[in-house]
Amino acid sequence: MDAAGSRSLTGRMVGAALLKLDTYEEVEADRRATGQAAAVVAMAAAAQGVGVSGGGLAGIVGGVAATLAGWGLWAGVTYLVGDKLFGGTATWGELLRTLGFAHAPSLLLVLAVVPVLGWGVRAVVGIWMLVAGFIAIRQALDFGNGKTFLTVLVGWVLVAVLYALVGVGP
Repeated sequence: MDAAGSRSLTGRMVGAALLKLDTYEEVEADRRATGQAAAVVAMAAAAQGVGVSGGGLAGIVGGVAATLAGWGLWAGVTYLVGDKLFGGTATWGELLRTLGFAHAPSLLLVLAVVPVLGWGVRAVVGIWMLVAGFIAIRQALDFGNGKTFLTVLVGWVLVAVLYALVGVGP
C-alpha cells in the first residue's frame, strides 16, 4: 500500500469502488483527502444528473449542491450516532472522507442515459453504493458489522425525521 496521501484521486476512486479496505483506511487517515472526497461526491452527483435526472444544467448544479449538503449531513449523523452513541473512534472529517469516496460507483450512473441500460445501471449502482457506504462507515468507526448496521439504521431514521421536519425528501 502506498503511503497515506500519495495515491491519486483516480487511484483512490478505483480502490473505493472496488471496495478495497485499505483505500478507505487511507482516505480516513489523510486529512488532505477531504477536497478529493468532495470532488468525488460532486462528480457522482453530476453523473446522476446527466444519466438519471435529465434536469439540464440547472438540475445538475442543483443536484450537486443538494448532494454535497446531504453528504455533510449524513457524515454528521453517522458521526453522532456511531461515535457518541455506540463508542466509535472516528471524527466527522474521517466519516466525511470515507463516505465521500463511497460515492465513486455513482459515476457509472451516467450510463443510465442509455434507455436499455437505465434501470439495470440504477439498480446495480444503488446496491453497490449501499455496500460501499457500509464499508466506509465500518472502516471509519472501527466497528464490526453489527454496530455498523445499527449506526446505519439509527442514522437513516434520524435523517428521515430531519427531512420530514424540514419538508424535503431524501
